[in-house]
Amino acid sequence: MRVAVIGGGPAGLYFAILLKRDRPDAQITVTERNSLDDPFGFGVVFSDQTLDAFATADPVSYRAITDNFAYWDDIEIHVRGSVHRVGGNGFCGCSRRSLLMLLHDRARSLGVELLFNRDAMPEDFPDADLIVAADGINSAIRERAAARFQPRIDLRPNRFAWMGSTRPFDAFTFFFKECAEGIFIAHCYQYEPGASTWVLEMEPETFRRSGLDQATEAESARFMEHVFAEELCGHKLITNRSLWRQFPMIRCARWTDGNVVLLGDAKATAHFSIGSGTKLAMEDAIALHRAVIGGGTVTESLARFEHGRREAVEKIQHAADVSLVWFERVRRFWPMHPTRFAFGVMTRSKAISYDGLAMRAPDFVKQVDALFAREAAGNGLPGDTRRPPMFQPFRLRGMDLANRVVVSPMCQYSAVDGLPTDWHLVHYGARATGGAGLVYTEMTCPSADARITPGCAGLWTDAQEAAWTRIVGFTHMHGSAKMCLQLGHAGRKGSTRLMWDGMDQPLPDRNWPVMSASAIPYHPDSQRPRAMDRADMDRAVAEFRQATLRGERCGFDMLELHCAHGYLLASFLSPLTNIRTDAYGGPVENRLRFPLEVFDAMRAVWPIDKPMAVRLSATDWADGGISETDVAAIARAFADHGCDLIDVSSGQTVADAAPVYGRMFQVPFSDMIRNETGLATMCVGSITSADQINTILAAGRADLVALARPHLVDAGFAMRAAADYGVTDMACPIQYEYGRDALMRSAGRERADLLELRRRVRPKSHAATGGDHVR
Repeated sequence: MRVAVIGGGPAGLYFAILLKRDRPDAQITVTERNSLDDPFGFGVVFSDQTLDAFATADPVSYRAITDNFAYWDDIEIHVRGSVHRVGGNGFCGCSRRSLLMLLHDRARSLGVELLFNRDAMPEDFPDADLIVAADGINSAIRERAAARFQPRIDLRPNRFAWMGSTRPFDAFTFFFKECAEGIFIAHCYQYEPGASTWVLEMEPETFRRSGLDQATEAESARFMEHVFAEELCGHKLITNRSLWRQFPMIRCARWTDGNVVLLGDAKATAHFSIGSGTKLAMEDAIALHRAVIGGGTVTESLARFEHGRREAVEKIQHAADVSLVWFERVRRFWPMHPTRFAFGVMTRSKAISYDGLAMRAPDFVKQVDALFAREAAGNGLPGDTRRPPMFQPFRLRGMDLANRVVVSPMCQYSAVDGLPTDWHLVHYGARATGGAGLVYTEMTCPSADARITPGCAGLWTDAQEAAWTRIVGFTHMHGSAKMCLQLGHAGRKGSTRLMWDGMDQPLPDRNWPVMSASAIPYHPDSQRPRAMDRADMDRAVAEFRQATLRGERCGFDMLELHCAHGYLLASFLSPLTNIRTDAYGGPVENRLRFPLEVFDAMRAVWPIDKPMAVRLSATDWADGGISETDVAAIARAFADHGCDLIDVSSGQTVADAAPVYGRMFQVPFSDMIRNETGLATMCVGSITSADQINTILAAGRADLVALARPHLVDAGFAMRAAADYGVTDMACPIQYEYGRDALMRSAGRERADLLELRRRVRPKSHAATGGDHVR
């Protein structure tokens, strides 16, 4: 087998080593454009998990690497005069030059041919069976065959530069420093005695105000020495092609072209804030080696590599995306208490959670819990430092919630002519006695033609009012949960089939007329709505007002207006569905006008001591849709009119939207609204565990967390979570107390067993393997 590797970085070298070791007869050549003595950069970082992979893949090079690394367990976060140290992380750093020299030695010992000062392209190797394009982030091979690889390059706005120093560190350290020009960030770690990496980062506005856009390499170093003079402790910054750059997030639709395969940064990049791109590159090499020695033709091997490796790479890239955005928006989090800020740094990529930190850094999590409890106590509530965030109380106007867990509004499509049935009594009654602090109704309609489907619940008749009064009375009698009535109008998405018969599909018969901000149907085959006129608006306002009065008589504790998901009021807010040319269309303040009229009419008759919320779609997931600036303005406007909480959702505005799903995928929108506007928020969307709830709350990304599907199959979700965290005083119907008490007793043992299992399956520490254990 003849193999040409173009690019002599860690990815190409490591693949060559692994393949030559297992296929001694293979002819492998590695070409590198730079000279042997020209490695750029400072240090690289590997986690314990990555070192485990190296130990398995090639013990010889693993031992060489670990004999030359600096190891540390801790991450240290410096912000506004506060220092937080979080242990149990397990990283090592080593010199990039040393790593390359070690890999060179290993490759030569196996018989790999290394050629330096050699620019190469695939056509230079006409006899090669396999060509590995490991030519880096600016891959000429990838760009020349762009039609095949289909790269997408997202150039991120922050500026960064790699520099070095002789300043020692005993932890991976983040410095956050505010100066007149803005906020400066330094990502620092020691990679060998007397040598540390400093990755310096800032927002583009800070970069320009600092004059660094006009500075030379040496001038940049001197300026950053001044910024971080205290942190450098008298040491200087060292440059090595330390140019200011913007990070390119690179993704390729395909990784192969015939017998050519992209490897490392050539095919995909991951932001430096989650570790070294070298880690991703060398793990790529391991995966490609495994695919090649798995047998079959080169084409089959490359297909196996791409199929088997893509998901892992995309997960790493997603974590990197989330992490880099946190640093891009650091100003949003700057006003936070330093403990919350530090927790946000640790959990920014979703790779580390509240429970994970509680296991590795229990003292730090106790500080987080204490902060949360103090804030609750500061609002006149009984904060308890022994409770995790999800079980701290929360107050909205005169309504006190026992905890932050919310049963999300979920349409049941089981009403008869808008009338809630026994199904609703059982559904809401079970969840109100299951431990959640707040239970939402499904979207309840103020008139028959406001319904989405014939099975939607309503509140426009005396019989419906009596049915809801029965439900609310039951929940109040048997549980401590508060009840929130969500009112909404389907608009152009009305007169459709039950969800399980064809969601958003028009009824086959007995349709009712629908209306919207503009006469645009949801689907091409949907009923065309009429554009609302003033008479339509007046009638809708009156219906919402009347339903609000009925809701108060039912005994609901809280009221929410649904302005999301493309329904009637949302159709006014989004420029995709509102093309009006009158006073209700155009700029966001006009698009807001009618939803605010409805809200004002409801607020005027809703008791002053009871809170009101508004549900918003924070993005349409479609080009030309609602903007982040629009959403912040809309949230502020509702707050100015008496809204107490923004219920943050997204999408469902247009049928051709392209949402990006994932764990907690809507939390960033709640984060934006809460921390840009200062308003209380509730988040929802693919949140499935108590650990996720605590992570969201502790990081200050929401005030309440709503769960939908988990509550469908487990009405006692919050009760079980309380037992897991040792919160034993949960309110419970007297009929169920024996069950609650038994759950509390068994849960403590089960949680202890689970924590022990997690400790056992954690990657082993490589601190004692070799090298310099930094302390």
